[in-house]
Order: sequence, then C-alpha cells, then structure tokens
Amino acid sequence: MKNIWQQLTNAKQPFFVLAPMDDVTDTVFRRIVQKYAPADLMMTEFANADGWCSPGRQAIGTRLQHEKTEKPLIAQIWGIIPAHYEEMARDVVAMGFDGIDINMGCPVKDMIKKGACSAMIENPALAKEVISATQKGAGGKIPVSVKTRIGFSEINTEEWIGFLLEQNLDAITIHGRTKAEMSKVPAHWDEIAKAVKLRDKISPDTTIIGNGDVMSLEQGRNLAQESGVDGIMIGRGIFHNFFVFDETKTERNLATMLPILRDHVVLHQKTWGNEKFEPLKKFVKMYINGFAGASELRAEMMQTKSHSELLAIIDKTAISI
Repeated sequence: MKNIWQQLTNAKQPFFVLAPMDDVTDTVFRRIVQKYAPADLMMTEFANADGWCSPGRQAIGTRLQHEKTEKPLIAQIWGIIPAHYEEMARDVVAMGFDGIDINMGCPVKDMIKKGACSAMIENPALAKEVISATQKGAGGKIPVSVKTRIGFSEINTEEWIGFLLEQNLDAITIHGRTKAEMSKVPAHWDEIAKAVKLRDKISPDTTIIGNGDVMSLEQGRNLAQESGVDGIMIGRGIFHNFFVFDETKTERNLATMLPILRDHVVLHQKTWGNEKFEPLKKFVKMYINGFAGASELRAEMMQTKSHSELLAIIDKTAISI
C-alpha cells in the first residue's frame, strides 16, 4: 500500500500542504481550513518528543490533539534524544496520524541552543540517529519525513540535502533559506531545484516539497514546474489570504469573513475552554483585513479579553451588514 506522500504525488502535481506553525495550526484552525478552503495535506504544530517522554506529556499532547475527520494529517515533532523520538513515533502511529515529520528547520534561538531543529544541520550524526530512531518507532506503518533548510550559516544544499537523501526518508520538505537568513531574503528556489536533481540521482522515490514565499496556487504551480518539486508547502501565505488553497473563492469582504471568524471563535472556546484566548487574536488579523472598515473593526476586536467579548462584537457587527 502506498503511503500518503506517494498517494499525493500520484494523484496531483503539485499537491499543496499547510505548513506546521506554532500557535497556529492547532486542531481548531485545521478544522476551519478543512471546512472552508482545504489543503491537500496538513501538519500539526511541532510537538517536543523530549517533553512527550516526561511528566509534561499532557501539555505536549494538546499539540497533537486532532479529530478523525482531519485527514490527511502529519504529526511534526522535534527534540534531541533519539530514544524519545522512537517512543513518540510509536505513539503517533497508535494515534492514527498519516505520517510523522521531523523538524530540522525551525530557527528559533531556544531550540537551537538545545541542539534541536535547524541546529541538526550542523550535527548530521545526531540527525541520522534521530531519523533512524523515528523510523524504528514508526515500524514502517506510517511514513517518516523531514522538514529542513538549505543550510545553517550558509547555503549547503548539496552536502546537507544529499546527506538526508541517503537516510531512506519518504519525503523531505525544503525551505529555501538558511537558518541565518531566517525570512529576511527571498527564498532560493534555485537551490530547491538543485535538491530535486540530487533526489533524482540519490533517492528517486523520495517526495520533495518546496517551501518559501508562496502566496497563491498559481505561483506554487509555476514554482513546481520550474523546480521539479512534487508538492508545495504554504505557511505565511494563508495569513495574507485565508482562501489560498481554494482559488475559486475570490470574494473577501465582511459578509464573507465574519461568519468564518465566528465559527473559529466558537470552536476554539468549545475545544480549549477559556485557555489560549490571547493566541486566538492573531486570527482576527487573518480574517478581518483587506476591505473597507477592517482596520477599525480589527482594532476593536483586539481589545477583547474573552471569547464572549469577541463574539459580542462579531454578532453586533453581523446585524449591521
């Protein structure tokens, strides 16, 4: 039976993936995306394997919380202890995910100091142990992939991506910047194209997903054709256009976006109770923008301190439409 990466590659060229984003791609937002403008595949927020194998497991578990309807869905994890990856991979299989992805690309300083995420670009020995442990834990039941960058301090595509291609991975997502570049420069899609050529020589069965600066399906298709990637991952692009995965939906106005925001707030409160309200506000910026009066309404909503306050403003505004 083909794994989810193979299924997507065979079914659609290119396929489109919602990127894993901290405090963004939780179960609530994924269900909203799936309802209104679904991606071909989604990923969870990144969950710490070391925390999972500790008394803090319950807190980490919220990052992996999902409904069976969220399909296909990949669990993304990070950490530094291979044995913890193996244990977490076994649990991820049992939880019904379609795959497991290892974060070797996040440039956040706290993670780098621990030797995790993009720090592994400079520590291929640990990266190899982590990949092997995760594959052992997955037991061939679900695919194992890596999301990474084209280098740490400088571009190092051939050596680093070439190394990953030798690890029998099912898929590799390549963000076209180094860790040092963060998001300060345009993504190097020429380097992603170079990685595809390496894949064709070293590991033809490995799926390659390109990531960086994609703001529309049309742009993604063009970049896929130019670079040869199998799939396109979109992250920040969804903040600029919530309907980025559905080009048939072009109308963006108050009447269109307000019900979606309300749906999100209600589902958020039902799922998390009174917790996590402040992170919810970033979605106000996503939904309420790009039309007349959006700035003033958004400013009012950002002053709220509870779900009920925010819902009151939404309902008051809906009456006036």
